[in-house]
Amino acid sequence: MPSLPHSDELIFFVNGRKVIERNADPEVNLLFYVRKRLRLTGTKYSCGGGGCGACTVMVSRYNSMTKTIHHYPATACLVPICSLYGAAVTTVEGVGSIKTRIHPVQERLAKCHGTQCGFCSPGMVMSIYTLLRNHPEPTPEQITKALGGNLCRCTGYRPIVESGKTFCVESTVCELKGSGKCCMDQEDGSLVSRWGKMCTKLYDEDEFQPLDPSQEPIFPPELIRMAKDPNKRRLTFQGERTTWITPATLNDLLELKANFPKAPLVMGNTELGPSIKFKNESHPVFIFPLGLPELHFVNTTGDEGQRQIPLNGPFLERSPEADLKSEEIVSSVYIPYSTQWHFVFGLRMAQRQENAFAIVNAGMSVKFEDGTNTIKKLQMFYGSVGPTTVSASQTCKQLIGRQWDDQMLSDACRWVLDEIYIPPAAEGGMVEYRRTLIISLLFKFYLKVRRGLNQMDPQKFPDIPEKFMSALEDFPIETPQGIQMFQCVDPHQPPQDPVGHPVMHQSAIKHTTGEAVYIDDMPCIDQELFLAPITSTRAHAKIISFDISEALALPGVVDVITAEDVPGDNNYQREIFYAQNEVICVGQIVGTVAADTYAHAREAAKKVKIAYEDIEPRIITIEQALEHNSFLFDEKKIEQGNVEQAFKYVDQIIEGEVHVEGQEHFYMETSSILALPKEEDKEMVLHLGTQYPTRVQEYVAAALNVPRNRIACCMKRTGGAFGGKVAKPAVLGAVSAVAANKTGRPIRFILERGDDMLITAGRHPLLGKYKIGFMNNGVIKAADVKYYVNGGCTPDESEMVVEFIVLKSENAHYIPNFRCRGRACKTNLPSNTAFRGFGFPQGTVVVEAYITAVASQCNLPPEEVKEINMYKRISKTAFKQTFNPEPLRRCWKECLEKSSFYTRKLAAEEFNKKNYWKKRGLAIVPMKFCIGIPTAYYNQAAALVHIYLDGSVLVTHGGCELGQGLYTKMIQVASHELNIPQSYIHLSETSTVTVPNGVFTSGSMGTDINGKAVQNACQTLMARLHPIIRKNPKGKWEDWIAKAFEESISLSATGYFKGYQTNMDWEKGEGNAYPYYVYGAACSEVEVDCLTGAHKLLRTDIFMDAAFSINPTLDIGQVEGAFIQGMGFYTIEELKYSPEGVLYSRSPDDYKIPTVTEIPEEFYVTLVRSQNPIAIYSSKGLGEAGMFLGSSVLFAIYDAVAAARRERGLTKTFVLSSPATPETIRMTCVDQFTDMIPRDDPSTFTPWSIRVS
Repeated sequence: MPSLPHSDELIFFVNGRKVIERNADPEVNLLFYVRKRLRLTGTKYSCGGGGCGACTVMVSRYNSMTKTIHHYPATACLVPICSLYGAAVTTVEGVGSIKTRIHPVQERLAKCHGTQCGFCSPGMVMSIYTLLRNHPEPTPEQITKALGGNLCRCTGYRPIVESGKTFCVESTVCELKGSGKCCMDQEDGSLVSRWGKMCTKLYDEDEFQPLDPSQEPIFPPELIRMAKDPNKRRLTFQGERTTWITPATLNDLLELKANFPKAPLVMGNTELGPSIKFKNESHPVFIFPLGLPELHFVNTTGDEGQRQIPLNGPFLERSPEADLKSEEIVSSVYIPYSTQWHFVFGLRMAQRQENAFAIVNAGMSVKFEDGTNTIKKLQMFYGSVGPTTVSASQTCKQLIGRQWDDQMLSDACRWVLDEIYIPPAAEGGMVEYRRTLIISLLFKFYLKVRRGLNQMDPQKFPDIPEKFMSALEDFPIETPQGIQMFQCVDPHQPPQDPVGHPVMHQSAIKHTTGEAVYIDDMPCIDQELFLAPITSTRAHAKIISFDISEALALPGVVDVITAEDVPGDNNYQREIFYAQNEVICVGQIVGTVAADTYAHAREAAKKVKIAYEDIEPRIITIEQALEHNSFLFDEKKIEQGNVEQAFKYVDQIIEGEVHVEGQEHFYMETSSILALPKEEDKEMVLHLGTQYPTRVQEYVAAALNVPRNRIACCMKRTGGAFGGKVAKPAVLGAVSAVAANKTGRPIRFILERGDDMLITAGRHPLLGKYKIGFMNNGVIKAADVKYYVNGGCTPDESEMVVEFIVLKSENAHYIPNFRCRGRACKTNLPSNTAFRGFGFPQGTVVVEAYITAVASQCNLPPEEVKEINMYKRISKTAFKQTFNPEPLRRCWKECLEKSSFYTRKLAAEEFNKKNYWKKRGLAIVPMKFCIGIPTAYYNQAAALVHIYLDGSVLVTHGGCELGQGLYTKMIQVASHELNIPQSYIHLSETSTVTVPNGVFTSGSMGTDINGKAVQNACQTLMARLHPIIRKNPKGKWEDWIAKAFEESISLSATGYFKGYQTNMDWEKGEGNAYPYYVYGAACSEVEVDCLTGAHKLLRTDIFMDAAFSINPTLDIGQVEGAFIQGMGFYTIEELKYSPEGVLYSRSPDDYKIPTVTEIPEEFYVTLVRSQNPIAIYSSKGLGEAGMFLGSSVLFAIYDAVAAARRERGLTKTFVLSSPATPETIRMTCVDQFTDMIPRDDPSTFTPWSIRVS
């Protein structure tokens, strides 16, 4: 290999400033560079693989051929800095900031309430901003498309799209009969109900500053001069381990290919980048030919180049004799125009519509003898069915000369299945589904060609049946729209009082400008070290040896930390910090490496050699746990009536089981900790994202063997949590604190996305078994339900999750003879933990499933059986707690009426009669959800309020800001109680130093308990100020405060809320387990493609009992965000495990959360008014309730699939387990294609993945 010269200077611009990097390393990406070198932390790390959009920036280049500047969005984590020579990069800081001026994109995203946790917001801003730079007046479709690569886990996307649509010229409201008015609008934007006026405006467009494209920063003239330079030369950038070469000419490129035949050509780095990062690929030399004019124009003549290669089967299958030689490059691609009797189509099916790899894709081409339907030439290529693209060449050969008819199709399907064989244990799984897709896509191609032939000569070629027409088209991507309705503020309320107003999140502007500081945005600290975990690769094994010598020898490595370095308790409350002697799951932390950079720590972690000896049994699934009697806790049970007796007197009994798989939290900010050891008294400060600082303090103190008063945990905000940061940060905090203690240096522990998904686990998979006794009229008399959850290897929150599942197991239905039992299974998986809804979304889907099954047995609509069995009057639950279901009935009734449920159900039935391969389904689900904890001391809270002499107020409390807007609501509470403007009040952070012993922020009770504590503190202060105010009633707030200080009145007060006095006696199976209930109902309509399993959510209506909403915009945001998260849980989110307990789903490539294209095309949310005197200002906690309402989509899919099955003569009741993935939908829609595929005997192979529920 030729020797390489020293590095050239890398020149590019960032936010208008010139950057000259004299030591550019090809392995350094733009995300690392802007965050760590330039200290521009607005661009966020979330996945590291280009799959989430959190790190989106704008890259601009000047094209000297066309003399134009092109702006495009790029995921900074995949952009090597060496590729940026001559480019201008704009990060969110370059768009606008609070310090200078905010840009209209940033302002509108914030004011339209498109941020919650704010971690994805800079990426959203950059995607919309880049679109506006190219299209200052975009269409709604362009906005939706621009956001297709950006993930958000909080908002449900609707307000983000809405903020983008404010830049569109055309009207963005739904237009009533072409009038241009919103169908639900009145003159003043409100509607009247018996509970008072209902409002629909969450923000005021008149506040928005206009977009002025002329004010955007100019492209640096120096870069234009560089691009025009006729004397370009080769550029070389020499890194620590690799070299990057940018050729100047085509001949230069060919010379480089000859000298470095194995060097990859890098263009977008979207394939190579993830392979290097996640598959440990390495290359000593990279060649970057971007900018060569010879490779950048379209040529239709087809005579370029020295050698021509046909793009045929052998080439696509990477056959060596048909491939490029190592020294060759493709200089042009010739694509001929198709002729009259030639049809070409591409088809694909993926887990979701956008930003997803295909499960199976296909390219098919058929050429007919002129004027006939006789096949002259046929080509069929399939992707994702083998290691390379596969050609069905033998099938195509056999079909030459055949007529394009049904018999040909039948033979083609059989032959192609014989030719393209997917082994039963193939990587990626879904084998039978992929086999079905091979012929389903072929059938779609067949129909498209039949239709095309008919259009060319209707007399000669009969058209396809009318009922098959809808099979031709994929689901379109529509821009979502909808209306949000909430209680108007009482007109008599003082204008300064913010309670009840849709107040913007207090950090929203900082979110959109990138100025909100998260853990890894905190500046680096002198001598800090980076931590990388060493995790177990076995599910249950003895550690035979642990060799760290190679790791310690690597540059930058300071130490390897193991269980032996824990000064205190390494196994605290059955939670293990560092594995010792034995591992009990894949992903358990065995050790950590501390090094001067994260790259060095990660490399060293890979070099640690661990020898294992497997231990039996290895328990992965619930079924295996039941077989081995492996449980974490005793059974929990509630019972009413006489279940056994009741079964004797019913008309029918059904038994069944429902599997509900787990869910990954996928919070956008991965688990992040900064541990700072102090010089004296064994003190340590931890900055981290958590929902429970007190538990982190407890675990760290236990691990270090120090009193808790030496440990301070600080929490300002976190980029999403959803329950995943209740228990897990305590263990991770202890792990990092031990490392900080051993090294005596600050530790930065930022989990990579794959490690976070592996180590921290998620929602409990569940198996529900039921036996239901009912009458023929649909009345359920008896139910015996058993729940088993997969708890994983340690207790975590599993006992409480099972308690919640059992206590909430009736949902909205009264069954006089009812028994429910629940148990957590101990398995060799990472411990599952708290997740939004805390068991309710899994357990209650079983309830709705058996009610749907009863309806099917009685030949009644499910909604009728739900209503028959719904609680109707003041009643007692199965655990003897009294409640009033009136708001439940109201939500249900309004949902049926306002969604036009019955009219649309008839329309769906009509649609289904006319369409064989596409079906529509509707479902409505009721909900009775309870907030809080059945243990009273977990409902307490404290606060601390200081008034300073200038009149400003500092509020602290024990609650954590997770994006739900808790701090915003606390400002509203303090403003209301102190009767001062919100601008006077500040919240800095939550800390164990200021408010000790705070409980977790979860269970939907953050505002309830912390609001009461803040209220209590403020009322104490106002009582102290009362004599002064009475003497000077017309004085200003500042005057009163100054006078109080002069009179030695304390201007600081603690506030305390004892908590809701809940209790549960499990011996008796009764108690007042919850303070109150949140009721709701949701109706969803879907359309299902029976050939592929794809579905489209057409419309959702949600009616949520909010009582009195303290902040309607935050509450609606919680409802919408939870609904979309629930919809994902019940449909496309799928965790895959190997039979050995290895989690495969460790990135957004393998685990698909909803994108903007999955949300309802029409989305209507109404906050229903009721009374709740027990809570602050008669409000209700709405953080979790919307999650279960996502199951309305699951049951709508069930309804559509049931329609397909009925048409195919399959009338037997079936169970659609969760999630209803495209695979599940397709394989449940049984037809001639599913019957045709080969099936394998399960005893003859080990599947690639298994179900763990």
